[in-house]
Amino acid sequence: MNIDQKIDLIKEVGEEILTEEELRNLLETKKNPIAYDGFEPSGQIHIAQGILRAININKMVKAGFKFKMYVADWFALANNKLGGNLENIQTAGEYFIEVWKTTGMDLSGVEFVWANDVIKDPDYWKIVMNIATKNSVTRITRCSQIMGRGENDLKAAQIFYPCMQCADIFYLGADVTQLGLDQRKVNVLAREIGPKIGYYKPIVISHHMMAGLKEVKTDAIGAERAIAKKMSKSNPDSAIFMTDGAEDIKRKISKAFCLEGIAEENPIMEYNKYMIFERFDKVKIERPTQYGGDVEFNNYKEMEDAFLKKELHPGDLKTATAVYIDKLIEPTRKHFENNSRAKDLLAQVKSFNITK
Repeated sequence: MNIDQKIDLIKEVGEEILTEEELRNLLETKKNPIAYDGFEPSGQIHIAQGILRAININKMVKAGFKFKMYVADWFALANNKLGGNLENIQTAGEYFIEVWKTTGMDLSGVEFVWANDVIKDPDYWKIVMNIATKNSVTRITRCSQIMGRGENDLKAAQIFYPCMQCADIFYLGADVTQLGLDQRKVNVLAREIGPKIGYYKPIVISHHMMAGLKEVKTDAIGAERAIAKKMSKSNPDSAIFMTDGAEDIKRKISKAFCLEGIAEENPIMEYNKYMIFERFDKVKIERPTQYGGDVEFNNYKEMEDAFLKKELHPGDLKTATAVYIDKLIEPTRKHFENNSRAKDLLAQVKSFNITK
C-alpha cells in the first residue's frame, strides 16, 4: 500500500483531519506511527463503540498504525461515572476489552493501556502540571464538552480532565489522536500546547459521531425537520448495545427516527453507511411484490439514491437494518452467553447505576 492509498483509507475514518499535509509527512517518515483513542468505562458498550470502533481501528492498522486503546478509568472517576466507584469502573473496563475481542478488531495492531497504570508514573504528572500551568481556567473549561458537560456544570475534579487528556497524548507518544469529533476542542488544545512544552503537534483524525435512534426536535432547523442526537447510555432506546437480543434490536430500530426521503442526520441510514456496508458486500431488502418486491443494493450510494427518491420506504429499510445489525453483534452476544467470565462481567455491569 503506497502513501496515497493509506491516506485514502484513513480518510474513510477521519471526517476531519488536522492536517492532511502533516499526515502525509508522518507516513513518509515513520513506518509504524502510533494512534490512540480513549474510553471512559461506564456501562454497556453500544454499537458505535463496538462495531464502528473496530472498523475504524482496522483501517488505521491496515494503513500501518500501531493503535493504543486507552482505558480511561481515572477519567471516568473524575467525571463521576458509575457514581465515582473506581472498582466498578475498572470492572466496566474489563468488560469493554472483552467486547472488543469479539468485534473483529485486529488485535495484532492494538495495545490496551490503563490510565490506572499511567498515573503511577511521576513523569506523567509533570506533563499534566506543565500543561495546567500554561493554560487559564477559562481556556480549560472551554473543553468541558469532551466530558459531556457544560461549563457551568463542572466539579473541581473535572478541571484536571482536559489537562490529563492532553498529557496522555504525549506520554503515550501518540503521533495521532483518533477520537470522535466531540473531542475536537481538547485535541486542538494539544496541538497548541505541544510545541510550547517541548513536545510536538499531534495530528488529529476525528471520526464521525453516530446519531442516536431517538428523534429530537430543534428550533435551529425549524418545525419541518428534526434530528437525532448522539447515542446515550442513559437512554437505552437511543442505541443498540452489543449484547442486545434480536427482539430488542427490532423494537429499537422500528421506533427509530427515520424521515422518508432524507438521509442527512438519519440514524438508520448512518447504520447502513458506517457499519453494515463495511461488513457486508450487499444488502437485501425484502418486501411484498405490490411494494416493488425484493431489492438488493451493492453499496451505500445505491441505497441512498433510492431512499432520497422515495423508492425505498423507511419501514422496509428498518426491517432489513434490524436483520443486518443482529448479524453484526451476534458473535458478541453469543460470547457473553457462553463464556463464564464474560457473562459475569456483563451481569456486574448491568447491575451498576449508570449516570450521564
